[in-house]
Amino acid sequence: MAKAAKLKILYGEGDAEVLAGQASTIEKAGHSVQQATGRKAVEEALRKGAFDLVVLGPTLSRNDRHHLPYMVKKANKATNVLVMHADGSRHPYVDACTDTGASLETVLTKIASLHIAGTIPAVAAAAAGAGR
Repeated sequence: MAKAAKLKILYGEGDAEVLAGQASTIEKAGHSVQQATGRKAVEEALRKGAFDLVVLGPTLSRNDRHHLPYMVKKANKATNVLVMHADGSRHPYVDACTDTGASLETVLTKIASLHIAGTIPAVAAAAAGAGR
């Protein structure tokens, strides 16, 4: 299996200390991470740039974790959304979620399992489309 491509990730949390520690771990996994503390900072980052993935952390309020996926998709429909500490399976704009108390390793596994545009090598994508 080919190594996953480096993703441009926007990671939002309500707590700056949690954000700094978790973002560092995601960067060590090989991704580029832009940090945003709070809902307004996430929304501002979405207005200013494009991302492959937006991760919404558990220290954001429940309301923020519900509202922000809409804002992500409004900014760019192709951007994937991963919500931590939530049941996003019923949310139409959430691509993946983790259960309450899930480890950061679980989050990294979810990120690796997402089929994000540009992360699948062109040959593999062409082969997958040939079987249709």
